[in-house]
Amino acid sequence: MTAPLRMGTRKSELATTQSGLVAKRLTELTGRAVELVGITTFGDVSRANLTQLGGTGVFVSELRNKLIDGEIDFAVHSLKDLPTADDPRITLVATALREDPRDALVSSAKLADLAPGARVGTGSPRRVAQLRALRPDLHYVPIRGNAPTRIGKIAAGELDAVVLATAGLRRLGRDGEISQIFEVDEVLPAPGQGALAVECSSDRADLIELLGVLDDPRTRTAVTAERAVLSALEAGCAAPVGAFASDDGHILNLTATVVAIDGVRSVRKSTSGPRLAAMDLGRDLAAAMIAEGAGTLMGEQAH
Repeated sequence: MTAPLRMGTRKSELATTQSGLVAKRLTELTGRAVELVGITTFGDVSRANLTQLGGTGVFVSELRNKLIDGEIDFAVHSLKDLPTADDPRITLVATALREDPRDALVSSAKLADLAPGARVGTGSPRRVAQLRALRPDLHYVPIRGNAPTRIGKIAAGELDAVVLATAGLRRLGRDGEISQIFEVDEVLPAPGQGALAVECSSDRADLIELLGVLDDPRTRTAVTAERAVLSALEAGCAAPVGAFASDDGHILNLTATVVAIDGVRSVRKSTSGPRLAAMDLGRDLAAAMIAEGAGTLMGEQAH
């Protein structure tokens, strides 16, 4: 009897739900049983805002440590939480089929219909900057916690709305509470948003091959381009950087933005090219954005 594969996951409801979907899919495709191993990360324990934590890797590093120590066989992350810097000990073996990458408003009204001064909760500088461009008269409140906790602040009267990833709300079965999904020309999502990353130790050739069945090629090329922008801008996952790529099987269309926290100033660029050049497309777009002052806007955010 082959022992179940041990999948590391954060313990939040969303993380275990997402990991459960990946586990189910892997068993369907390979017949291998999977058991979930819940792991508490630094990002889960700390109450500080992501900008104070530095953002990069705070939800990932503990799972990677367990991988390297052999306590789990593979790990599943929200791809947008992954650092862009490579760790040679870890292999990104699959990017699972992407859910809707857009951001969503949970409220009793659409953004345009919220009263002036309404309190909108989000822990993301990227969302705040882009929402300020749409509604500078609203009050944006930094919040932490899982999706149900954030949504609960509306019922408690602490907030009038919260902004969350559409993908997470759908996976939790709470998309019925969405009042508005922002189109990418309104709010560009975080690089990799809506996609799930599957990682294992680089020395596990057996697992690299087995887990590869989970990979969705179009998702991988799209998020590769998006994350190349983030990497070339030398920005972490808490930076005010939005990026979205669509892959039609031949051509990759990529748009990215860096927005000042005031929502007034921004650098937004688009490009397209062959899907096999995803990494170069992202790097070249970031270079064009830096030439137009994107680095200055990000530097203001850091201070």
